[in-house]
Amino acid sequence: RNQTKLEETKKQLPKVHIFQSDVSNPASIHLLYDQVVNQFPELSILINNAGEMRKLNLLDPSINQDNIVREIEINLLGPVRMVQQFLPQLLKKRSAAILNVTSGLALVPFPIAPVYGATKSGLRSYTQSLRFQLKRTHIKVFELIAPGANTPLNDKFQGLTDSKMFMEPGQLVDVAIKGLAKDRFEIYPGFAKVLRIMSRLAPKIILNQMGKLVEKAFVTNRK
Repeated sequence: RNQTKLEETKKQLPKVHIFQSDVSNPASIHLLYDQVVNQFPELSILINNAGEMRKLNLLDPSINQDNIVREIEINLLGPVRMVQQFLPQLLKKRSAAILNVTSGLALVPFPIAPVYGATKSGLRSYTQSLRFQLKRTHIKVFELIAPGANTPLNDKFQGLTDSKMFMEPGQLVDVAIKGLAKDRFEIYPGFAKVLRIMSRLAPKIILNQMGKLVEKAFVTNRK
């Protein structure tokens, strides 16, 4: 959605085609569809990767109703709308794919980013349902359960989480591509594998560990 960043990306990757769009805006999604399909009629894959993650103190009185749902508009409604918009195009192809990027935090709540975790859990559930509904079509539905990565998304969490567990973006992309090639419909790179196991074996322990970050991140004066 940031034209300046798109242009910076194109300087690094000249063969990339850029389209400014905002997945939180249905009209923008519709316009994007028209632009992309007209220019690339053979389009056969949709990757939903747009996301925002915020450290939110739900006791902060400055957070109003419009502000609190921002991540829902981007992280959950955005992919759902994108799939619905591009589905007719993908159904025309002999082979097509949808890749929804969720998070290891879809497996376990992250109390200092409560809305983000909820959106990724919701997107995971939607992706699983979508896979069943498209089972008799030529569209394969993948989920990339991403761990923390060394991107600006995590800048605001410095000092709260161990950056040693974060993956480099290029490494994460490589794992995703290999998973797609092998028809691995759920792809768990890096620390996401650990979260997958811990969320099954000791869900309360890992939730309590995540919960300790609340006291570390927010200073509250409650009597």
